[in-house]
Amino acid sequence: MIPFSSSTTNRKGWQQQLVEGLRSAVELLDYLGLTTFLDSHMEEAAARFPLRVTRYYANLMERGDFDDPLLRQVLPSPRELETADGFTRDPTGDLTARAGPGMLRKYTGRALVIASGGCAINCRYCFRRHFPYQASRVGPGAWKPLLCELTGDDTVSEIILSGGDPLMLSNSRLETLVGELGRIGHLKRLRIHSRLPVVLPDRVDHGLVEILDETRLKCTLVLHVNHPRELTPELGRALEPLAAAGIILLNQSVLLRKVNDAPGIQVDLCEKLFDYNILPYYLHQLDKVEGAAHFLVADARAREIHGIMRQRLPGYLLPRLVREEPGADSKQPL
Repeated sequence: MIPFSSSTTNRKGWQQQLVEGLRSAVELLDYLGLTTFLDSHMEEAAARFPLRVTRYYANLMERGDFDDPLLRQVLPSPRELETADGFTRDPTGDLTARAGPGMLRKYTGRALVIASGGCAINCRYCFRRHFPYQASRVGPGAWKPLLCELTGDDTVSEIILSGGDPLMLSNSRLETLVGELGRIGHLKRLRIHSRLPVVLPDRVDHGLVEILDETRLKCTLVLHVNHPRELTPELGRALEPLAAAGIILLNQSVLLRKVNDAPGIQVDLCEKLFDYNILPYYLHQLDKVEGAAHFLVADARAREIHGIMRQRLPGYLLPRLVREEPGADSKQPL
């Protein structure tokens, strides 16, 4: 049994906190004392990709600062309505990689399961902001045929749970899915990609820790932290029982213009991640998804930032600078 120190004392459950999240630019800007910056085009952008943010994450933003790097990640921008050369609705080739209901196959030995179509927050640069979740039959309704296919394919040794955010699943549904995967003998590893603990640490409850601790599969949780201010004492306390259970904690971030495109921010992020028992894994160049061109950092600047990081950080704290190319057999280094 892994000791569990919850951060949820005297607070609402994580699912209730999701329900009470902020859902409009008006609501978010009013919450932060920024209503003078409201633009009608924000709502037009939100009609294409809804605003969604937890109150916990909103509380990490600086009140009165319209240029806050956390706010920039979630606030709809009129620039999302612009078109840009090379930006598409499927920048990573997900649609051509579909291998059945709720499953993508891109890399040898691995299969990606889109376990949920929802997220706790909608990041404006999300490469799946246009993904057809309903038409792709994601979630529990797709699990039976998916599990049958995986059972019959012994070339797969690792399952990646993605989304949306797979931790949007209730513990009971997640336990069912992980249990079924654990019964497929040739599977060895389970990787979960999630931003939910970062934007709502209370999601890491005792039930979740037990699910990951008790499966025979070797578990890795890949978090999505983009800025040092997203690393809080609440998140640290939430992650402690996962680390104690032997869950490997990694981070992948996205290089974003006017959010984290400075060497000092990136170095601080990597060092602080290690303080939280998280190893920096990938620093992604932006996937060129339609609506996110204003976040793009030029390749030359990305390499410059990464070069300075290499000078300032030990090798084990330096994330790989990569881009995902549709059809490639792995992430491509810059």
